[in-house]
Amino acid sequence: MPHRRLLLVSILPFTLLLGGCQSVQMLIPPNLRPPSENSADALDLARQKLQQATPCCNSFADFSYRTPLPWQPEKFVLGSGSMVANLNGTPSYFLAFNLPTGVKLPYRVALKSELTGRWLHSSYLFAPTIVLLDAGFQPIHSQDVGLCEHMGWSDETTGAFGDIRISQPRARYLLVYSSAKQQSGKTYWEQSPASFSTKATLDMNSAGSFSIPHGPDGTLWIGMMNSTYAKAVDNAICKKAQEGDGVLNTLRTVLPLPWGNSSSPSKDGGQP
Repeated sequence: MPHRRLLLVSILPFTLLLGGCQSVQMLIPPNLRPPSENSADALDLARQKLQQATPCCNSFADFSYRTPLPWQPEKFVLGSGSMVANLNGTPSYFLAFNLPTGVKLPYRVALKSELTGRWLHSSYLFAPTIVLLDAGFQPIHSQDVGLCEHMGWSDETTGAFGDIRISQPRARYLLVYSSAKQQSGKTYWEQSPASFSTKATLDMNSAGSFSIPHGPDGTLWIGMMNSTYAKAVDNAICKKAQEGDGVLNTLRTVLPLPWGNSSSPSKDGGQP
């Protein structure tokens, strides 16, 4: 009997709490909750913040190139609080580096942009533009870096990867910003096979693809190419693969088999 009274006393507060509520809401795991953010709203807000920022630099000579290019990719966050440049009439957050000396040419510089947002359908990327400058701060090469998706086994090997090859002996400085073309572009993205196929995750099927829009801010990794990034860059997916006629048809075309045509005579003159 004392045990029953103790049990009733323990249950009574919880019962009263439930009784005082008209309904009880179930706890839903974060990965099954519908995304609260909207990609268009997030992009608009980020663009508004960039437009309201005061540019510090309007010419290549205005930048500070004191930061050395990292010897391996390092993380940089571009956004509110970052310095803004105005190049060709387009405002952009930027990074500026001095290049290593005594390095054998050519060498590769690795870049990786991370998704901004918790959900693929409401995310965007910072797409970089690279400018190489000589000792007199004169541009000698400019390039919008194409980004390609790679889904690895770790955060280090997952993201939108790109690279540039530096072969100009005169190159002394490197500037990273995002051109108007980059900010209005998109990057092909293939859904992960581990994605859930539920209404809560916006029907993110295990097979499918779409494009991630580019935005004005985000997280960018940049530095000298290492083996980990080289594998990710070289194996990244840049566009949807072309559809073929099937593996068997391809094998028959590339490697004709003796039994592929029953009417064809064998080498000894007999029938197969």
